[in-house]
Amino acid sequence: MIVTDILLDGLLAAVAAIGFGAISDPPMRAFPRIALLAAVGHALRFCMMHYGGADIASASLCAAVVIGLGSLWLGRGVRCPMTVLYIPALLPMIPGIYAYKTVFSLILFMQSLGDPGQSMQYMQLFFLNATVSLSVIFMLAAGATFPIFIFNRRAFSLTRRKIPPVRRKQ
Repeated sequence: MIVTDILLDGLLAAVAAIGFGAISDPPMRAFPRIALLAAVGHALRFCMMHYGGADIASASLCAAVVIGLGSLWLGRGVRCPMTVLYIPALLPMIPGIYAYKTVFSLILFMQSLGDPGQSMQYMQLFFLNATVSLSVIFMLAAGATFPIFIFNRRAFSLTRRKIPPVRRKQ
């Protein structure tokens, strides 16, 4: 049952990533790699959250680092920049339910301004959901771009034939 849940999670993330990738019109040879990155990253986050006891932000950071490193490794084979591979793979991990609850709590807050107790409850829900949404999105962005800073020359050379010379400060 556990393996089925993990595989299903990865499969659904791969399908969503292919859909997100189709919007940005990458080369056809990039789609299998986008699907693979999304499946591995989302399944890793799923495992860390459900079986490892990690929170959504930490699990998202780890999954984004894996997706970033994978896009660095797989990007060379399709001669695509890393962003072509990792952005569609990360999009299924955007916490949509928390973003929805943030907006919904704000609307309910505005509708209950006459009742201080009720409005305080909705404002707390707003800040809770907004904090989770923003922290997960930040962790996804930071984790995916981390390999670019660590392997700068390699990331730069994905779409070029030669590795550029190192620029020295004068």
